[in-house]
Amino acid sequence: MKFSRFYTRAEWDLPYGDMNFVSRTSEIKNPDGSLVFRMDDVIIPESWSQVSTDIIAQKYFRKAGVPVKLKKVSEKGVPGWLQRSVPAEDALGKLDEEERYTHETDSRQVFQRLAGCWTYWGWKHSYFDTEEDAEIFYAELCYMLANQMAAPNSPQWFNTGLHWAYGINGPAQGHYYVEAATGKLKKSKDAYTHPQPHACFIQSVDDDLVNEGGIMDLWVREARLFKYGSGTGSNFSALRGSGEQLSGGGKSSGLMSFLKIGDRAAGAIKSGGTTRRAAKMVTLDLDHPDIEEYVNWKVREEQKVAAIVAGSKTTQKHLKKIIRLCHQPVVIEGRTFNGAVSRDPLKNKELGTAIRKARRDQVPLNYIERVIQLASQGFSEIEFDSYDTDWNSEAYMTVSGQNSNNSVRVPNAFMDAVIENRPWHLYGRIEKRKAGEEGRDPAPMNTIQARDLWDEIGFAAWSCADPGTQYHDTINEWHTCPEDGEIKASNPCSEYMFLDNTACNLASLNLMKFFRDEECSEFDVESLRYASRIWTVVLEISVLMAQFPSKEIAELSYIYRTLGLGYANLGTALMVQGVPYDSPEGCAIAGAVTASMHMSSYATSAEMAEELGTFPGYERNSGHMLRVLRNHRRAVYNTDHEEYEGLTVKPVGINPANCPSYLLKAAKEDADRAVKLGEQHGYRNAQVTVIAPTGTIGLVMDCDTTGIEPDFALVKFKKLAGGGYFKIINQSVPRALSNLGYSKKQIDEMIGYAKGSGTLEGCPHINPESLKETGFTEKQLNAVNEALPASFDIKFAFNQWTLGEEFCRDVLEISEEQLSDFQFDMLRHLGFSNKQVQEANDYVCGTMTF
Repeated sequence: MKFSRFYTRAEWDLPYGDMNFVSRTSEIKNPDGSLVFRMDDVIIPESWSQVSTDIIAQKYFRKAGVPVKLKKVSEKGVPGWLQRSVPAEDALGKLDEEERYTHETDSRQVFQRLAGCWTYWGWKHSYFDTEEDAEIFYAELCYMLANQMAAPNSPQWFNTGLHWAYGINGPAQGHYYVEAATGKLKKSKDAYTHPQPHACFIQSVDDDLVNEGGIMDLWVREARLFKYGSGTGSNFSALRGSGEQLSGGGKSSGLMSFLKIGDRAAGAIKSGGTTRRAAKMVTLDLDHPDIEEYVNWKVREEQKVAAIVAGSKTTQKHLKKIIRLCHQPVVIEGRTFNGAVSRDPLKNKELGTAIRKARRDQVPLNYIERVIQLASQGFSEIEFDSYDTDWNSEAYMTVSGQNSNNSVRVPNAFMDAVIENRPWHLYGRIEKRKAGEEGRDPAPMNTIQARDLWDEIGFAAWSCADPGTQYHDTINEWHTCPEDGEIKASNPCSEYMFLDNTACNLASLNLMKFFRDEECSEFDVESLRYASRIWTVVLEISVLMAQFPSKEIAELSYIYRTLGLGYANLGTALMVQGVPYDSPEGCAIAGAVTASMHMSSYATSAEMAEELGTFPGYERNSGHMLRVLRNHRRAVYNTDHEEYEGLTVKPVGINPANCPSYLLKAAKEDADRAVKLGEQHGYRNAQVTVIAPTGTIGLVMDCDTTGIEPDFALVKFKKLAGGGYFKIINQSVPRALSNLGYSKKQIDEMIGYAKGSGTLEGCPHINPESLKETGFTEKQLNAVNEALPASFDIKFAFNQWTLGEEFCRDVLEISEEQLSDFQFDMLRHLGFSNKQVQEANDYVCGTMTF
């Protein structure tokens, strides 16, 4: 394939041009000021925010095993600049053992190992016409990564290029890959020669306990994915329901018992070997006999958390009071008693009242008796833990259902039954399979009202945000490969939907980087097309270099070669243009931008098919795939509904009255080209685009909004799975306000109101002057001012980690017990009222809205 320069110049010594790189310190703290992570001398592009600096340093830098001395490995036909590197053992042997290996500290190390690895694999498998094309490909990717124009999914950052750039490897983990040159399935001999760059997996599960492909085998396959930072989804509808017959004569314990095992296994694994939680989707068909228990699973678990939190706090309060009263002297007829008398609720009336109140609040009697017995043995305090509703807390770790997204598979027949208020049948899995084999309708195991189940689904989603709904028939009407089976499930975030035992690797374009000018008045269509083409090739190359957690996924991912190019920052791109989100104009612009990217990617896939051949499953599905592409084109042209092929629910097309003409023209051109090239050459990939949430990679690109979503707050706080918070401020609001016609003075006032000053200078009530009166020195004032910009409440900057434990204890006279109490309010201790603290908080941290 040919590649021309778009962002870089041939005369540049490095692909970054005149971009300035600076050294920074990366710190992530908890709200109380305690340190979670710190790295000094992080080399980063000067234009990057501190948030993106912290993300790449904490999440994406390789933390160990990077040799300080490297040497190239000569390979026949591979240019010298593209050859992979290994540790230079002779040079390393001259260093002390602890100095031989280090970690990544320079963002350019990451950019170059990613771009270099992709280019290396592309070169070895003839994706470039010439060496110059490979050089351009490499340089353009380095430039785009450094300029936050695009980013691949997290597993690429974790795994890709570690072997190519540093010679890092490890023992095999049970993965497989298909050798691109021969098409033969092989078992991986190590961990990183073939990396795991795919984020999204769909895995099947059989109604079998321990054999390959069964329930326990799925937990092993899931663990392989979680370890390297990927996510997985499965439809569990094949598993028999509670009470169904087992081959040994007993009764099945049901689906939920196994889902709880898988949930616990997922919770035990840190995704990517770092601090990301495992990502998992569980899906169930609406005709499964355990569907009601499944729908209400998380509702009940959330209620358990509430009970644990409320019960623990109530019990702790009562037991502490009881043990204190057991040591309180009792006055009877003018005489003072203690000891056994104090512990006798008949004689110690206050103790008796406390016990009755505890019993009224359902404190278990055995705990009350235990406390009194402890008091008799001389104990004056009792340790009884209380819990909170933090999602990382022990309360949530105690209950099940916290490590997966749950969805239900909704067929059109169910929605018809809801509309017509008809009954809905639930079928035992054994009976349903047997009926299918015999060509008859299955006998229902149970029957419920469709509307009752729909109400349960709605209530559960309102209560705990699960289950989500996946519309089975609509999804399959847009299926490009129906000859090979139905789409039954999705990945954890539901952007990738395809056949079981397939995988998808993702990348997202940052739409804020694709405007023609600083005013963001018009998208740069040619830049968007170029980026879509080059990143489609990146994702395709990632398929051929990848390893997978099972034979089936390795084979099917090779056969279908599904990709997931998407974008982030759509909400911001609309905002800066002064276009309301979800307005007719906003929807039209979103449709046109999506169509241009989507169809440019499919055109690239057809271009690769001409050079390298179609994906192996194309021929038997070509008619379906071309039908789907024609339907996409019809949506761009906003044609009459009657013209769509094979669709029950017709899509909303792009209304030309609401779309900028230049953008609609580009979308139509790209749609025409994608269909035309597909008709001529077929496609290299069964799917090419998805719109992913772009969570962590959105932060590394400094996106103000995620995939396709609007901004839900101008100032946001992201709690990290490994501890710590980020304060994320929408950087695009000033530009949006300017485009809406506000003056600079008005904009500054509004931003200050929302964002806050970030300093104590000029602050009402709580300021350098008032704090010096309480004993604060310049050292402590400076420490507080440094902590304030990242704080979402002024109180979180006033703590022992910021000020120093000795200062808090000796100068501010705060006790050890107070310092260890999470509820302790230092500002109230210093004499400031609630009203004063609130007014100071609004000044320093802002109102976080307009």
